[in-house]
Amino acid sequence: MNEMAQKATSAFSIDIEQERLGVRLKEAREYFGLSQEAVSEQLGLPRASVSAFETGKRKVSGLELKQLSRLYRQTVEFFLGEEETSPQGQPQDAELVALFRTTKDLTVEDRQQVLRFAQFLQSSTSPNKLANE
Repeated sequence: MNEMAQKATSAFSIDIEQERLGVRLKEAREYFGLSQEAVSEQLGLPRASVSAFETGKRKVSGLELKQLSRLYRQTVEFFLGEEETSPQGQPQDAELVALFRTTKDLTVEDRQQVLRFAQFLQSSTSPNKLANE
């Protein structure tokens, strides 16, 4: 491969990684229910910068990534795609993310009801209970 083609391939690869970083940053922000404005205030950056991070249109500096990892309670390695875990350190699970997003805006009482129901379902399908039936 000639030098020009190698540079183009390398730039393309960096762009993809930057987009993936942006997706992870957006997912983490949404997981914690934060707005771009709230994140920008925490970091002392314009909201447009947070938006540009999340769309991959602006590079995230090492210091900014460190601040974001603290804010989102996640390792830098997670955001760089070197470990495949969710913002809370658990494996990614689309259903759990959807459940969180669906319930996060419920009242406290409604969330407690959902939790009780989930605990009921868990206890009714536990391996010990099924083995005894």
